[in-house]
Amino acid sequence: MSGHSHWSGIKRKKETTDKKRGALFSKLLNVVTITAKKEPNPQFNPTLRSAIDKAKQNNVPQDNIEKAIKRASEKSDNLEELIMEAYGPEGVAILIEAITDSKNRTVAETKKILSDHEAKWADPGSVVWAFKKTAEGYSAKFKNETTSAGKEKLNFLIEALENHDDVQNIVTNTDLK
Repeated sequence: MSGHSHWSGIKRKKETTDKKRGALFSKLLNVVTITAKKEPNPQFNPTLRSAIDKAKQNNVPQDNIEKAIKRASEKSDNLEELIMEAYGPEGVAILIEAITDSKNRTVAETKKILSDHEAKWADPGSVVWAFKKTAEGYSAKFKNETTSAGKEKLNFLIEALENHDDVQNIVTNTDLK
């Protein structure tokens, strides 16, 4: 009965939950670092304040949040924000927001995910026109009607993109219900 003990089951579950938790912490702390570059004081930076609140809601330790803010003031950290554009199944417009330390790597990996899921990379500016920028982020100006098969393909694509460590947010111009 090797590998079938109670402890092995607990260990496997803990490993998967810790991995997911670590990935979430990493994404949240990258947002804190990027927003702290503009102004490291949350009293004067509402974007940083909301990023810190979101991190605290997800149980990120205060020490880690403070380290992320301190890392923003150090010039050695080269994190940058990316807005990538794509067309998904049935012509659905997709905006992919990412924070990365290697733009070339992130773009290449995103293009691979898109091609694996029958989506196409779009040139800058060719998709963003279909969205409006709000205080909360991007939202669609109009909705694209898709079939249930298209929505299913789109859901698989979004899931694959969300599993990428650098991807922070994905916005489409269709309802995924």
